[in-house]
Amino acid sequence: MKYVGLYAQIKRNNLNSVLLLIAFPLLLLGLLYEFAYFLGEQTLEATNSQFMHLAPWVLAGVAIWFGIAWLGHSALIRLATGSRPLDRMTNKRVYNLLENLCIAQGMRMPKLFIIADDSLNAFASGINAQSFSISVSQGLIDKLTDEELEGVLAHELSHIRNRDVRLLIISIIFVGIFSYLAEIAFRSIRFAGSSRRSSKDSKGAGAIILIAIVLTSVAYLISLLLRFGISRRREYLADASAADMTRNPLALASALRKITADPLIEAVESRDVAQLFIDNPKPSAHQSASWDNMFATHPPVAKRIALLEQFVPASS
Repeated sequence: MKYVGLYAQIKRNNLNSVLLLIAFPLLLLGLLYEFAYFLGEQTLEATNSQFMHLAPWVLAGVAIWFGIAWLGHSALIRLATGSRPLDRMTNKRVYNLLENLCIAQGMRMPKLFIIADDSLNAFASGINAQSFSISVSQGLIDKLTDEELEGVLAHELSHIRNRDVRLLIISIIFVGIFSYLAEIAFRSIRFAGSSRRSSKDSKGAGAIILIAIVLTSVAYLISLLLRFGISRRREYLADASAADMTRNPLALASALRKITADPLIEAVESRDVAQLFIDNPKPSAHQSASWDNMFATHPPVAKRIALLEQFVPASS
């Protein structure tokens, strides 16, 4: 594997993540333009007119959707994981490790939560300084050394410092929008089949519904691939940032080896929440197949470990 410098990787991942995020609204507007073409007179002038008429309403609806999802995501995540607050009195060891990292980085300390599960995993969440938090499982606390746990906490703290969580939330919301549109298109088949129309009208409506299904399904698939691309790149970036923060990349590599042996948090059923964890074993426990890699939210742990080991000076 070709060596990639720490800061070069951070710069490259940031650029690629921004490009991926820009693709979401472009995909949405492209889908809207296709609808305007097929539902109208199928001429350039009519399509442009229809698109300009519909775009403000669609963008307003998306803004409302974003506002609701943006404000309520933290509470939903806590409910999904069953996490509870962890303070200095609850676990002085974990609290002090995170506090020392924050002091060294000049960062405000995020809230700390614990998940009552013997598996090993952790994640960061929040959209601003008041809501930023890091959640760790009980198994992670019990089975990692101080150096390994510090590496995991640095990884999650990097997600907060680099605003990864905010980026992922935006991508998750966009995927939800495309998923909703695709579901409406599929439900329209049942509605069209039960309605009483003439044969000619029925054929016309069927053609429109078929076009809608194809367009929304393709857009949903593309949005999933874009979201997975964002997630994978941010994991590489957080690993690199954690290595820079702790100056001990081998400790994080060792932690990842232990985590990958038992990462599944039983209480978490939401795929969107699972995507936030430091290791998400879905869709397959084995990430060797190219199809699995395409739909994986995280890069293979073996590759992440190999990159971390490259950050160690040759003399060490």
